[in-house]
Amino acid sequence: MRNRFDEQLVNLNNELIEMGGLIEEAIENAVVALINQDVEIAKKTINLEGEINEKEKYIESLCLKLLLQQQPVASDLRLISSALKMITDMERIGDQAEDIAELTMHLSTRPYIKKLEDIPKMAKAAVKMVNDSIDAYVHKDLNLAMSVIDYDDVMDELFDLVKEKLINAIQGNKENGEQAIDLLMVAKYFERIGDHAVNIAEWVVYSITGEHKSYE
Repeated sequence: MRNRFDEQLVNLNNELIEMGGLIEEAIENAVVALINQDVEIAKKTINLEGEINEKEKYIESLCLKLLLQQQPVASDLRLISSALKMITDMERIGDQAEDIAELTMHLSTRPYIKKLEDIPKMAKAAVKMVNDSIDAYVHKDLNLAMSVIDYDDVMDELFDLVKEKLINAIQGNKENGEQAIDLLMVAKYFERIGDHAVNIAEWVVYSITGEHKSYE
């Protein structure tokens, strides 16, 4: 019985890795579409959202079966309940990538007011945080989970930098206002992706230690 349960836990990990791959692809597509003002890639990003939603439903079903059909011990319960919480944040990351792609389609109609430098850095940070948080769960790596939480400071600093530069662009020329606001929204979506990755990492910490920041 335990062997079968362990096999199902491995399957759960594999499904989480696949869902992580989908959201990483969505983020990467979103930033490529943004930089190149590529409407077709933006559409691909939007289409990925359906796959991400289906994967969330499947993993949720898998977790519930594990809870109902087996008799998990406390550590197993933490793993499964953490996975259920994680996929909610992972699905929301997919939503944020879709939001970025939709804004990209709007932004594709005119040249950028300035070269995009810091927003791609935010995207790279977002992919790193998402990837590391999921790896931390799969490998039960507490240090990696904590590093994701700490890395959120990097994301916040990048967002502040983008915001400052866009405010300066508006002050320099009020005609830059509309596009600057759209780009600020894009940066905000990447910052939120970072926040969701932190949430995932905090559930990883809980799955390993039994302690969660929200319940201290």
